[in-house]
Amino acid sequence: MSPAPTGPAAVVVLAAGAGTRMKSRTPKILHEIGGLSMVGHALRAARSLQPQRLAIVVRHERDLVEGHVSALDPEALIIDQDDIPGTGRAVEAAIEALDAEAELAGTVVVTYGDVPLLTGELLGELVSIHESQGNAVTVLTAVLDDATGYGRILRAADGTVAGIREHKDASEEERAIREINSGIYAFDAAALRSALAHITTDNAQGEKYLTDVLGLARDAGGRVAALPTEDRWQVEGANDRVQLAALGAEHNRRIVEAWMRAGVTVVDPSTTWIDSTVTLDEDVRILPNTQLHGSTTVARDAVVGPDTTLTDVTVGEGATVVRTHGSGSVIGPKANVGPFTYLRPGTVLGEKGKIGAFYETKNVTIGRGSKLSHLGYAGDAEIGEDTNIGCGNITANYDGEKKHRTVIGSGVRTGSNTVFVAPVSVGDGAYSGAGAVIRKDVPPGALALSLASQRNAEGWVLTHRAGTESARRAQAALDAREAAPQNPSNTPAITEEGIQA
Repeated sequence: MSPAPTGPAAVVVLAAGAGTRMKSRTPKILHEIGGLSMVGHALRAARSLQPQRLAIVVRHERDLVEGHVSALDPEALIIDQDDIPGTGRAVEAAIEALDAEAELAGTVVVTYGDVPLLTGELLGELVSIHESQGNAVTVLTAVLDDATGYGRILRAADGTVAGIREHKDASEEERAIREINSGIYAFDAAALRSALAHITTDNAQGEKYLTDVLGLARDAGGRVAALPTEDRWQVEGANDRVQLAALGAEHNRRIVEAWMRAGVTVVDPSTTWIDSTVTLDEDVRILPNTQLHGSTTVARDAVVGPDTTLTDVTVGEGATVVRTHGSGSVIGPKANVGPFTYLRPGTVLGEKGKIGAFYETKNVTIGRGSKLSHLGYAGDAEIGEDTNIGCGNITANYDGEKKHRTVIGSGVRTGSNTVFVAPVSVGDGAYSGAGAVIRKDVPPGALALSLASQRNAEGWVLTHRAGTESARRAQAALDAREAAPQNPSNTPAITEEGIQA
């Protein structure tokens, strides 16, 4: 049984906005950076506080947002905001819903679904300052060179917060203030509940401003303070694609730097992208133009890249993956993949195995030490250990209606351009000749051949391609043959029966 939460009474994540500036059918908070939606990052930070309760306030594209949030955090409470606009009303709706289960007492943290770089550590510091100072409200702030559009922090003579003025409601003097409101707060639940009952829509936007709670709490005798952060990125939101890209780049820079400090070599951080869900061991080496996504894990001493994209791929210790696009695959220890290799889901490459240049694999298990070196396709197949699959081999796994499986044993050697017409099996130690089409099972140790007599149509080029460069070259060769001595000594004759002395 997991321990009971020990953090604040509740965290409320505001996620009701339409995000029209994103110009997307996808709700703003569902756009991703670092392999996780913005609201997913917000949930991670919120959960790191171990709150007793976690609530998300939604409205725009409610069903999509609820489905996504529920998949990420099934225990989060989804709360609907009604037609009354404003962040104040959103928090009020959350408090009403949470109080209906059990009245809140203690600290309530309010944050947003579109501030993906906000960390649990900074939220924890906000809660600690709030509770240690006995504040009614503590607001997270930042100082910006250009504060346009942000609410300004109004300070009292004693340094506490006298209030917050929204940009559209601010005077010219107030707009000159550079300390801004992040919109992220720690509230005393009782002070918050009391103030919310008195806020109105009497402002330029006709909304219930959550910022009005600060002045009301102060008027009621509560202490209102601020926690400034020097890391402005943690309070930056994304309202359009430009801001989303900037946040994504900064998030990736931090992820890459953290891995380098943890012992990973990243040759070119500017062209390396690593999701927040990826795991890397010490002494991994990442070469330029590499992207690691999803649940990808890379073990010690492995080398990945250059020009490689892996999604949900496990890379074993000491493996090398070069110029490869892979997903849903497992690459064993000391295995070698690439260049120009396409690993589709279900590919499992064993220890010291190889999948080489211009190879595509799907739903295939390849045993220890086996090699698929170049120019082929292996799908819906099982390949044993220490087998060498020749150049140009394919498993013909699809009959137009159904997929079928090919089983190739251990110690097998296949000739170039062999085609395995599934379902078919090849026994251990068997061989195939070049160009073989394997339609029947091959016993262990057998040589499988597809023989057809070769027929040469003498003079075809001279007759059907007269006047071409090929015809000219052919005629010259024939003339040279006529001029050469006939039947040179000790030249063997080759027949279908074999080589004759």
